[in-house]
Amino acid sequence: MKKLPYLCLAILFLFGWNSANAQKRRFVDVAGLDSSIKPGDNFFRFVNGRWYDTVKIDADQAGVGSYSFLNIPQKRLLQNILDSVSKTKNAPGSIDQKVGDFYASGMDVATVNARSYQPVKPILARIDAINSVPALLKFVASEIKAGNYSIISFGISPDNKNSSINIAHIYQTGIGLPDRDYYFKTDSATLQVQQAYKKYIASLFRLTGSTAAVAAKNAEIAYSVEKQNAASHKTNIELRDVNANFNKMAVNAMVKKQPNIGWAALLANLGAKTDTIDVAQPAYYNKLSAALKTVPLASWKIYLKANTLQNYAETLSKPFTDATFEFNKVLTGQGKQKTRMQVMTEKVDGYLGQALGQIYVKRYFNEGAKKRVLALVNNLQKSFENRINNLDWMSDSTKVKAKEKLYAITKKLGYPDKWRSYDKVQINRGKYFENILSLNQNDYQFQLAKLNKPVDKSEWGTTPSTVTAYYNPSYNEVVFPAGILQYPYFDFEADDAINYGGIGMVIGHELTHAFDDQGAQFDKDGNVKNWWTKEDYEKFKAKTKQVVDLYSTFTVLDTVHVKGALTLGENTADNGGIAIAFDAFKMTEQGKGNEKIDGFTPDQRFFLSIARIWRVKTRDAFMRTYVNNNPHSPATWRVNGPLMNFGPFYKAFNVQPGDKNYKAEAQRIKIW
Repeated sequence: MKKLPYLCLAILFLFGWNSANAQKRRFVDVAGLDSSIKPGDNFFRFVNGRWYDTVKIDADQAGVGSYSFLNIPQKRLLQNILDSVSKTKNAPGSIDQKVGDFYASGMDVATVNARSYQPVKPILARIDAINSVPALLKFVASEIKAGNYSIISFGISPDNKNSSINIAHIYQTGIGLPDRDYYFKTDSATLQVQQAYKKYIASLFRLTGSTAAVAAKNAEIAYSVEKQNAASHKTNIELRDVNANFNKMAVNAMVKKQPNIGWAALLANLGAKTDTIDVAQPAYYNKLSAALKTVPLASWKIYLKANTLQNYAETLSKPFTDATFEFNKVLTGQGKQKTRMQVMTEKVDGYLGQALGQIYVKRYFNEGAKKRVLALVNNLQKSFENRINNLDWMSDSTKVKAKEKLYAITKKLGYPDKWRSYDKVQINRGKYFENILSLNQNDYQFQLAKLNKPVDKSEWGTTPSTVTAYYNPSYNEVVFPAGILQYPYFDFEADDAINYGGIGMVIGHELTHAFDDQGAQFDKDGNVKNWWTKEDYEKFKAKTKQVVDLYSTFTVLDTVHVKGALTLGENTADNGGIAIAFDAFKMTEQGKGNEKIDGFTPDQRFFLSIARIWRVKTRDAFMRTYVNNNPHSPATWRVNGPLMNFGPFYKAFNVQPGDKNYKAEAQRIKIW
């Protein structure tokens, strides 16, 4: 199923230290500062420079620091849970039994290696037996139900125009590289990725018995099919257009427009009873219908084998996981494979996340954090309301609608009120591959049961232990799981400046997503519906264009720049999040005063905390892939970009004309 595209941040709260130690913690890392750099030249480097220049990235990682890399210590907590429950005799059918036995099945590498690629042999044999396009599509549908997506991407989620009902959606797919541009760009870095990918596909065919010559030929055929699929894809930037990527069509019309896909039979094989589907990217399915006749069936079968082997490679024996790593290494620069324990911790969190989450919450989550964070969210909402009231570019009528939406936002904190059931999942301690299939099949049926049914807005799109936070426009909600509350983002013992610059900025960021270039097109009920006056919306678009233009000038690596259009939503949220959090901080007693701690004023500590939460260092290969595909700007520009637009930062650190990141007040961008 399609994952929510609104995941934004990553953070966790470890409650393991005692209060005495916490009180001794210095929340500003003075040793990490580089005082040789002026704050107005590069605030990210000023705060993080010494750390950045001395920290080492572990060989089995693509980066180190905060943000998504804070998942690393979080995974160690989960490993402790899994090590415990996998060695305990648990009641059959219990959460502990399923979590423990699934983990144990994947940790039994001797059995996994002994089976080699035997588990996928029946699937490959079914591909060999395909003798027609209808038979091909029947195979495709059956594999979707087992979690193996190829040329059809099918999912269930709310109707953009009626968010109270779940409908069927289909999306462009059919490629194995990160996005369509990898098939057409000719720079040296992209060509290296293309060659590594073909080598990877050939390796998988060789591991299943093909000669080197046949494997190489098959890789070229599979790649050519994918390149043809990619030609009809929209770019990552085009995918940001909310209305252009929602196209509700009658199935009868689809049958006529895309006759070779056989939609009626395909939907029947999927078990999906529906008269209409959102065809998110129609051009892909128009081209697919034609290609099913023009591309030889033999080529489609080779493509399906390549896709199947890639889909299941990490569940097979070591030669398959080694081949996958060798390709991923080109995308990430990671020099060493993760341990099996690390891999299986991620697998359990991914497949049985709410089951593992229940155990995690019981062991590690402090319920007091929910009240503390709720108070912060409420304060940020008040701050945001004040900023809306004071906007000089928005009319009073639109301000009323904006505030209605702001206060209609649902706040989900910690963990779900209702846990997902895994009662229908069968886990066998000795059969890792079959466990994966069982979990995939259960997830498909769980999602399918929602089709044409009312949306359950109590449902969570992430697990409690995941280091993340997000805004979902269809639900008009902000979600801060238990994993979001750890230093440097949040600490019970920290002063308000640290917490408002940390978790406060995160909260402000997520609230602003309700009013970024995409979120602003959804109303308070989660429907794509215009609530703006025409004049106000034109002013809003002009301001967002300024954000695109500014961020497109930022250099990441040699000639690689931030993609301003791709990162617009996140950059808007970063700029708004800092401003909203700062205003909320100034309502606190510390924010109203000027008492120094560790030699820094309250305002300075607020900004130091912001730079600290984005303390990240990554490998260059990872960063190249990141810039091409990730809607967030790199960490440096998540700090420097918003701060060069924010007056209180200039005052706090005496930023003056001539400083490299100085912008004249009239040039500073302010949206919210």
